[in-house]
Order: sequence, then structure tokens, then C-alpha cells
Amino acid sequence: MNLPYTQDLTDCFAAEIGDGGLDATNFDRYVAESEKAVLRLRSAYADHSLPLLRLPETRDDLAVIGEVADRFRSSFGDVVVLGTGGSSLGGQTLCSVAGTGLGRRPGAPHLHFMDNVDPNTFDNLISALDWQRTGVIAISKSGSTAETLLQLGAVIGALGQHVAEDRIADHLVVVTEPADNPLSVIARQYDCTVLDHHPEIGGRYSVLSVTGLLPAAIAGFDIGRLRDGAGMVLEQLLSDAGVHDVPSATGAAVSVGLNRHTGVGISVLMPYCDRMTDLGLWFCQLWAESLGKNGDGSTPVRALGTVDQHSQLQLYLDGPADKMFTLILTETGGQGAPIPGTFADIEGLSYLSGRTMGDLFAAAGRATAETLANNGRPTRVFDVPRVDEISMGALMMHFMLETVIAADLIGVNAFDQPAVEEGKILAREYLAKGGGL
Repeated sequence: MNLPYTQDLTDCFAAEIGDGGLDATNFDRYVAESEKAVLRLRSAYADHSLPLLRLPETRDDLAVIGEVADRFRSSFGDVVVLGTGGSSLGGQTLCSVAGTGLGRRPGAPHLHFMDNVDPNTFDNLISALDWQRTGVIAISKSGSTAETLLQLGAVIGALGQHVAEDRIADHLVVVTEPADNPLSVIARQYDCTVLDHHPEIGGRYSVLSVTGLLPAAIAGFDIGRLRDGAGMVLEQLLSDAGVHDVPSATGAAVSVGLNRHTGVGISVLMPYCDRMTDLGLWFCQLWAESLGKNGDGSTPVRALGTVDQHSQLQLYLDGPADKMFTLILTETGGQGAPIPGTFADIEGLSYLSGRTMGDLFAAAGRATAETLANNGRPTRVFDVPRVDEISMGALMMHFMLETVIAADLIGVNAFDQPAVEEGKILAREYLAKGGGL
């Protein structure tokens, strides 16, 4: 099956870039190990034990999501999405691709993802919005996320100053798992719409569920096509194809092999596409929270071409050789504003003659990938001919599957995050004591 992207791992191998790359023997070893992980995923699909794998083919929830999205699109000029971590980052990523804000799709409201509790930022938002024309989505799988509950309290207070109490429900949608929890109690109190968060799909893997799809639909995304793209990647994994033909498996094998044998402890994701800026945020949570356990894992870093050529690239090329690079390149050649003809007459600018902004963007991406490889830095390149719902669904499913397979290879649970609980407990204790804040 042809995927809406290609993955080129050539410049991750020692045969191409020298000692900084993975040798063929170790690659073959990790590919063989990843085959076991792929077989386990196929089994999990067959017995429905990993609901994430069934999302691409699911269609019975799209109508309800679409109805809520249509109501919000027709009723509101602004939509505030409350949530943090996996409850926010997937939706943020999709809405960035959809083009919200600057150049947003026709009919789409402005979406504001409030994923922090900095009071200055939140107060500024509350004072800036027309609350009679503002909708609110509160997302928390557990329904007990302190940040989201506090945010919701502030927003309901703002709504209460501008709309009648019995109309607050028209402005509010809650997404939480079907259980008694503080968020569901609040939803019942205001009799607002509640959409179920699948109880067996964790936040960082939930982008293809209502968590990511509702904001994306409001932004104008065709959410069925998003799942179709994810399904293309999953179908290849579930087929009888050899593991060498499963990009998420070979990607995981290279990532873990480089970490184990060449000292690569940092994974840099660098799209050359402004619309994919937030993909780095989403990937960082996915990779870090899934793999960083028991002293293992690698540190994800978000970068953006061409911007970070002028800030981070010096370190990447001439600093510690402890990084793997993943560049995502899109087809921009010939696009954008042309260089004025008069510029070609300026000394040193003749190389820009007849070129466009898109030409420069494309050339910079190719040049960076080649330069990294020439300097012995393992570099993977994704080519994405078209940035749309299909390709984004495919890419995000690829990274989720790659992460799950990598977790299997290093022997950790991809779906828990036990170490962060201590901080949550201490924060609650500080709040309960009141003093010393």
C-alpha cells in the first residue's frame, strides 16, 4: 500500500555516515525484535485489547462529534478548549494544520487552547472574549485534573456574568470518561452536553478520538479522512508484510538501536512546515511520557525549519554527537511569493533569481538533512507531498505505533506514567495546607 508519506532511514546507518550511525548487524537485531512487537500489536487488534487500534475504522461516533462541531461553528466566534497534556496537544496539532487563527478556514471560529494555569494569561483571555459568542470545551479523561477543573470554574464564572445561568449549558461541552468524577458532576450540575472519553485510551494516544476530533472538526477538518489516513498506516502493520515494510517498526528499531549502541539520547523532530509546529509538542509528550521509565528512554526535542537553523543547528552539527534527527519535508517548490527581479542584480543574490519563497524553503530542508548526514549525525527524512487530513492521520498513527514498538523493545509500559504522580500529590498537599505557597 502506498502511504501519504515516505520515510527514508538511509542516513541513520554507519555505512552512510560513519561511526555515528547504526551498524547493519544491530539494525537487523532490533528489526527482528520489533517483529515480535508487531505480532503482539496484531494480536491486540484481533482481540480488541488495545482500543487505539480500532479507532481508524470506527465511524459510529463521527455523527455526534460532527453535530456538536456544527453547532459550535454556527453559534460562536471563539471556542476555548480547556485541558492539558494529551487532552490538549493532539487537538492543538490538528487545528494548527487546519489553519486556525491566521488564515483559518472559512466559518471556523478562533480556537484558544488553554493548557496552563498562569493567571495572567487566563485573566487576559477572559477579559478579551465576547462570552455571549464563546463556546467552551472542557477535556479531562479522569475528570479530576486540577488545572482543568480550576480553569472551568473561572470560565463558568465569566459565562455567568454575560449569559443567564440556564443558558450556560448552550456554551459548554464536557469530554470525560463515563464515570462519576468531579468533571461529570459539574456537567450534570449545568446539564451540559457530555461526550465520552474512551476509558481505555490514554490522553497522549487519544488524538484520533473525540479529544482531538472535536476541536479539529470545529476548525474545519474532515475527521473521517483523518481516520482514513491513520487506517492506511495501521493496515500496513496488520497486513502480512514483512517487518522491513512496516515504517513504524523500522523507525523504532533505528531509534532504539542508536540509543543503545551509539549514545544517542536525544530525538529531534524538525518539520519544515509552520502548520506542523505543534506536532513537535504532541510528539514530545508521546515519546517522553511513554518511554522515559526505569532510567531508560531518550529525550525528545522540538525544532522547526528554517527557524532553528539559525538557533540550534550550530549545536546539532558541532556539539555533542548524541542526537537523532527526524526532518519532515513538504513540497513547497514553486509556491509563495517570487523574488523580485531587481534583487538578482544585487551582488550576491543572483542565486535567488527566478526563485520563490517555497523554493528557498524546500532547498533549506534538503540542505539541512544533507549537512547533518555529512557531519555524521543520524538523520531520518519524512517526505510528505501533501499536508492534509490523510497525511496528518497517517503521520500521527505512525508516531504512536513507533512509540509503542519502541517501548516494547526497551521493555517498558508505553501507556502509564507512574513517576508524575508524586508531584500531583505534593501539589494537592500544598494547596490543602494553604501556607507556604
